[in-house]
Amino acid sequence: MTSRSTGPTGPTELPARLNRLLRDGGDGGDGGGAVGRIDDLGVSHEWTLHRATLADGRTAFVKAAALPGGVGGVFAAEAAGLRWLGEAAGAPVPDVLAVDEETLVLSWLPAESATPRAAERFGRELAAMHAAGAGSYGAPWPGFIAELPLDNAPAESWPEWYATRRILPFLRSAGAAAALSPGDVRLVEQVTDDITALAGPAEPPSRIHGDLWSGNVLWSAGRGWLIDPAAHGGHRETDLAMLALFGAPHLERIIAAYQEVTPLADGWRARVPLHQLHPLLVHVALYGASYRARTVEAARAALAAST
Repeated sequence: MTSRSTGPTGPTELPARLNRLLRDGGDGGDGGGAVGRIDDLGVSHEWTLHRATLADGRTAFVKAAALPGGVGGVFAAEAAGLRWLGEAAGAPVPDVLAVDEETLVLSWLPAESATPRAAERFGRELAAMHAAGAGSYGAPWPGFIAELPLDNAPAESWPEWYATRRILPFLRSAGAAAALSPGDVRLVEQVTDDITALAGPAEPPSRIHGDLWSGNVLWSAGRGWLIDPAAHGGHRETDLAMLALFGAPHLERIIAAYQEVTPLADGWRARVPLHQLHPLLVHVALYGASYRARTVEAARAALAAST
């Protein structure tokens, strides 16, 4: 999810907190020893961002709660999602070194520009990750997208799950109520009313990232790495629609390589607006009326795809 950023900052107690966490790896991580240096990278949502140099020579990426008391289950959900996605042996994820309610420590990935070859590899690896599957739609941990909670409880089918767990909760949020007109709300509700017909052929739950806009693919070492997931069992078209939402480098190469591994169902391009409706509503909830027009456009396009 796109994020607000400001200049460098950071809690003064962070070095001691990191040293304490990394001594034992914190909640199942693999540790890394004492911290030698911390560089502040800015702010995103309700946490500060840092680069930490560890005493053993490794570099780590750190998210730290900007305010005392932590950020609830946000970091735990991200860590669980990264580990779960990594188990698929598809698209790579950074290692979780340590996590608690106030801090998330990940292995550092030096960023580079995406190349056509890396994009093709990412498409194949994303397809492999999706194909690893999930036990059900949803996830066994409470979900978050940015700092907003996500309902990951299971449902009988993906159309029902997507309507009741993703679209309607954000349509009824305070941000949407302030930004959308009654007519806009009725339009989106029509999508949920018709969603079984709009969703396309039924598919089993895929293991998906869940917030795969282009900023959550970090290009490093010739591969596309997954970061900041809202991971859950969902529909694989959701990840591909998210990549298209704000534009991803070499997107058509990613899709072509993906199709070589697991072809998408007929009509998938027409369903892109349906899958983009949830993240657009999230942006309405976070940022207000600036995302109203795109949200309404997506709802209309989703409905038009069935005619």
